[in-house]
Amino acid sequence: MYDSIEEICLKEEQLGIPFWKLVQKDDCNERAVSEDDAFKEMLSMYSAMKDSDAGYDKKQKSNSGLVGGEAAKLHEYIASGKSTVGDFVGLVMEKALKIAENNACMKRIVAAPTAGSCGVVPAVFLSLQEKYGYSDEKMVEALYVAAGVGGVIACRASLAGAEGGCQAEIGAASSMAAAGMVYLLGGNGRQIGNGAALALKNLLGLACDPVAGLVEVPCVKRNVCGAVNAVTSAELTMAGIESRIPSDEVFDAMNLIGKSMSPTIKETGLGGLAATPTGVTIKEKMEDRA
Repeated sequence: MYDSIEEICLKEEQLGIPFWKLVQKDDCNERAVSEDDAFKEMLSMYSAMKDSDAGYDKKQKSNSGLVGGEAAKLHEYIASGKSTVGDFVGLVMEKALKIAENNACMKRIVAAPTAGSCGVVPAVFLSLQEKYGYSDEKMVEALYVAAGVGGVIACRASLAGAEGGCQAEIGAASSMAAAGMVYLLGGNGRQIGNGAALALKNLLGLACDPVAGLVEVPCVKRNVCGAVNAVTSAELTMAGIESRIPSDEVFDAMNLIGKSMSPTIKETGLGGLAATPTGVTIKEKMEDRA
């Protein structure tokens, strides 16, 4: 697994092999599988992302009753013409909510990179495919780009909320989605790294503070934030706006921030929003029902 975006970019420039292909080759070498088989596996994951979006049921609620039906409300609001964000961003928001709600309702999702951040990458990718008509094969290439970025983050920092806070989950997912979007819009390796850097910079220090210890509040709505942040970061990149801090250094900063975080905001449910009066009341009600 690559441990730096810089290394991937240098190889892309020296060998003329695209970013996604370098990631795939490295994965195949590490797992001792053929490129064809690996591509089919990734295609299956993308198909599962599609199914998660398509299988949304607005009537379904999570066991806690805290999550469910909100993506349908957003859909109705956007369809009413009252929304200011436009059709594409509205679609990204809706899909992020759908898939994150499905996770809370115990339906099948793809952890990308985690279950708690499962709505970010699919929301951006599926919306782009709907808008531009990219083939599934092209989307798989973008998934390899996202996976490459996620792999570097895992090497240099963490993808676990319990270790690095929610910056390691929603932040990493947003970085991955931005990188994949830049690729789909025609960006090269340097631009891919730039999009990843911009996205994660915006979410550095994000606490992991699940109310009642459930991956529901505030996790579900944070998927929307992460997805839209990925879109804006990719757009900034394609406009030629550069991050002053390179991606690998941003990932290193995330690692240091995660280590300095209090354990109360690293998935323990003891601090942040989980410790608010309302958060505590919700937890107590959950315990009374158990």
